[in-house]
Amino acid sequence: MSGVVCGVDEAGRGPLAGPVFAAAVILTNPSPVAGLADSKKLTAKRRDALAEAIRSRAVCWAVASASVEEIDAINILQASLLAMKRAVAALRQQPESILVDGLHVPAAGMPARAIVRGDALVPAISAASILAKTARDAHMLELHAAYPGYGFDRHKGYGTALHMASLRRLGPTPAHRQSFAPVRNLINTNKKK
Repeated sequence: MSGVVCGVDEAGRGPLAGPVFAAAVILTNPSPVAGLADSKKLTAKRRDALAEAIRSRAVCWAVASASVEEIDAINILQASLLAMKRAVAALRQQPESILVDGLHVPAAGMPARAIVRGDALVPAISAASILAKTARDAHMLELHAAYPGYGFDRHKGYGTALHMASLRRLGPTPAHRQSFAPVRNLINTNKKK
């Protein structure tokens, strides 16, 4: 793809709680940020430092999300694509095409290509991966403050043993995805009691 290309990625498809976030990033070529990589391979401290560098050196960037209610209404894949579409639309400079990590592309009104492991192969997608992950992690810290008994500051909403024990003990919060089987099963079990 030629012209102004934007990298797009999401964070938070697998967790049981919280919105799904997506970011869109346009970088110069070569990348103005050294050390870009798949956000999952970086420490939180390194991600935070890279996110700051991306925000200050990218041509432009945007972060968007899809809510828990949207995830429950349209499913996580469609909500992820919606968050990606919103991130691309929020860019102050519109790209000519987009490169997306994974298998699916959002309907963003421009040429798009999905690249498996794109977050490890394409610097702009790596940058988007980092911005989406750091934005979602920051949101999960806000949820931790609102619901301190769940450990959102540690597991970020993923279905860890700690999270599942908290869910069984305290029940789901409004931040939990009721369409996800572990949460839905718990709600159904509690209704039968």
